[in-house]
This record gives sequence, structure tokens and C-alpha cells, in this order.
Amino acid sequence: MPLLPLRLSLLLLALGLGGCDDAPRFTKPEPGEARSGGDATVRKSDRNAFSMPSANLSPSRRLDFSVGNSFFRSPWVIAPSTTTARDGLGPLFNTNACQNCHIKDGRGHPPAPDAINSVSMLVRLSIPDQPAYARLIEQTGIVPEPVYGGQLQDMAVPGVAPEGKVRVDYQPVLVQFKDGTEVELRKPTLQITQPGYGPMHPDTRFSARIAPPMIGLGLLEAIPEEAILANANKGKGIAGHPNRVWDDVQQKTVLGRFGWKAGQPNLNQQNVHAFSGDMGLTTSLRPFDDCTAAQTDCLQAPNGNGPDGEPEVSDNILRLVEFYTRNLAVPARRNVGSPQVLAGKNLFYQAGCASCHTPTFTTSPNAAEPELANQVIHPYSDLLLHDMGDGLADNRTEFAASGRDWRTPPLWGIGLTQTVSGHTQFLHDGRARNLLEAVLWHGGEAEPARQQVLQFNAGQRAALLAFLNSL
Repeated sequence: MPLLPLRLSLLLLALGLGGCDDAPRFTKPEPGEARSGGDATVRKSDRNAFSMPSANLSPSRRLDFSVGNSFFRSPWVIAPSTTTARDGLGPLFNTNACQNCHIKDGRGHPPAPDAINSVSMLVRLSIPDQPAYARLIEQTGIVPEPVYGGQLQDMAVPGVAPEGKVRVDYQPVLVQFKDGTEVELRKPTLQITQPGYGPMHPDTRFSARIAPPMIGLGLLEAIPEEAILANANKGKGIAGHPNRVWDDVQQKTVLGRFGWKAGQPNLNQQNVHAFSGDMGLTTSLRPFDDCTAAQTDCLQAPNGNGPDGEPEVSDNILRLVEFYTRNLAVPARRNVGSPQVLAGKNLFYQAGCASCHTPTFTTSPNAAEPELANQVIHPYSDLLLHDMGDGLADNRTEFAASGRDWRTPPLWGIGLTQTVSGHTQFLHDGRARNLLEAVLWHGGEAEPARQQVLQFNAGQRAALLAFLNSL
């Protein structure tokens, strides 16, 4: 078909439904929309697409990026060791290197049926909030499980028992489109076996979380707080609200931005808590191992602290890792002018998806890194919490996030997941095996958008997926 008639037919396809009457109509790409990360965007679409430094980093600044990368990729070892710069792993841990979870700086996945460990997916633990723990909840967001703490660690150093083993079972859930097409979703059931320290609290709440992609985090950190708050409580059934979390440095409650429930305020704290919870490594901000009072072998195990009590992860290493995580660049979009992609973009807006997946922000002029300042970026996230319904609920609160709330995940780079990470498993627990399944799990505030998508015919579904895969 000639190009012009094809464009017209796809546009008509995209506009064939009701939905958001005030949704914009796109017949061509918007200026600069292919540069998802502004001047920091890289033109890379192969397996290394998520591992590149910000395009506008100078050569001297790329050296710090490379050194930070080495600490992100390299395994940590058990103390005591001659490798003193990287010793102190555990006593309890989920993995021995950041890269093991964030595969190629990309997305993790749930454990396969025959997996020995659940590397790249962890399980958060807590018990229901209680007034007696108000101060603890203010500073940690949860009441940890009394024996196992706030996170299940399925590996340990010799002489210390792992906390348990994790596996996931699935039940089929059938969903039908208006045209009769059926899609089988899979509903996960978490199984915790071989508990290392006795039974858990009878009302323990579990939340499986796969590792999210690492791209564009410094740009998200640089979005002005007021710009995020401006999108709260939009109306029309969209009631996004900010999480309010504890800042360990400032010792006060601030806006949450990172993690599946926006439970961390900034990248440094996110990294510190990952070093602590995921690898059992101390820092100056968290100078203690992640052991509970009941885990005596864990408390007594050797550590990798320096002779004068220096933490296992020095402030300099922490600085370099922070710089690395701030500057992992967002890859440029592909095929932004394709008629099918434009048709899918119209459908995305028409269904109301952009109400939460906010396309565009401008970063602050006072960003932590000058390369990230004053950038027009396209993350497709509002960084706010939204009620996503019972289907996705983990029934576990985290600061101001309810058991049905999830932070809107950024969509930039999502079409490169297969290329980078070798799979297409989406949502917080990886239950969706492709993007269409991910869309069909949306509920709560997103239920009207889901219902719109269920009206789509095969051509419209293909157009929507073409748009998402262009991001």
C-alpha cells in the first residue's frame, strides 16, 4: 500500500473508538521525542543499549562512570579475604553483584521452576502496621517480620543458614477481547520453603519484586518535586499520590521516587539499601549487617570492615556507584514516524494510558550532575502511586503506599527488554510474559483504560504494541 493511504488507514484505525474525547491526535512525531533522555540520550539498540554513559558526559567524567561500573559488575567475596576492596559479602544475601539482578543493567525475572536461587527477584516481608511501631514505620515504612526482617535472603555464607527458598507457581486466568480473541494470563502464587529460622509470623505479608531497569535514574532524580506533585489527583478516576518516605541523611520525611512503591527518595539511599539488603554490605549510612536479633550466627559472622571500623563499601565506592547509576543513559526511540507506531500512540492516549504514564518532564536546572540539568525527557511515568486493583495487590503497605498501590513504572526502553535482558517478563513480579499481558493486568484506577484496550481489534492491538516497543 502506498505510504499516504497507509498512514490514513492507520490513523482511522486509531481513532475508531471512543475513550478520551480530549486526547491529542498525532499524525507525525513530536519535535525531539525520539531523544527520550534529552541530550543524555544514546543511539544504541543492541544488547548493550542499557549500559552506556550519558551521551553528554565528557571523557574525564566517563572515567568515573567506568570505575563505578566495575563495582556494579564485579562480585563481592566473603570476609576475611585478600580482596579487601570487595570483601564482606553477607552473612545473608540475595546475590554477590549488582549486575546479577540488573542483568546488563536491565530487568530481572522470576525464578524458573528448576532455579536454585531467585536471583534477580527478591521477596519483601512485613507484618501489618501497629500503633506501637509508629516511629519504626515513619523511618522504615514497614514493621519487619520479627525473625526474618524486611527481606528474605535465600543465600548465606558458610556457617549461616539461608532464610529460605523461593519459588513461584502460576494459575491461568483467561481474558477475552471484544473480537473473541482470548489471552491466558498467569496469576502467581509465592511459595517459601526451607525456612532457616523457624516459622514466620502468621500474618506476614509477602511482596515479590523483580529488579527494574537502571536507565535514566539520574534524570528521574532530577525532575523537580513540584512537577511530580502537579500530576497528583488529576481527577477522572485518576488519583495518583506521592509516597512520603524517610531520608536517612536528612533525618526527615521527603518525596519518594525509586522502587516499585517509590519507597526510596534518592539514588544514593537506594544503592545503600541494595548493598545492605541484597548483598549484606555495610556503608557509612547503614553500618550494620542485615541480621535480626534471632539470627545469632549471622550476628557473629566475620565482616569485611576495615581495621578502624571502616564500612565494607567505602564512601568513595558509594560515590562512584552513585555516579554510575545516575548516568546510565536512555536509548533513543526507534521508528517514531512509522504509521503503525503513530496509530498506536493515538490509541495509547485515547485509552487514557498517558494519565499515569506521563510522557514528558523537564529536569531541574540544579540537577546533581550538570549533564542531567535542563533536559526535556520522555520517561512515560508520573512517579506517583496508583491503586492498581486487587489483581496486582500485594496487600503490603510501604510508607504512604497501600497494599494496592504501585508507582507508575517508566516505559522508556521497554521495547528493548528482549534484546537487553533476554526475556519479556513485566510488572513488579514478572507475571506478565509480554506487554499485552502487562496491560491486561491493569485494574483499579487503570480499569477504564483496560476496558478500552479490550475493545481493540487485532490491528489496533498490534499498533499499540508497536508504539510501546518503540519506546
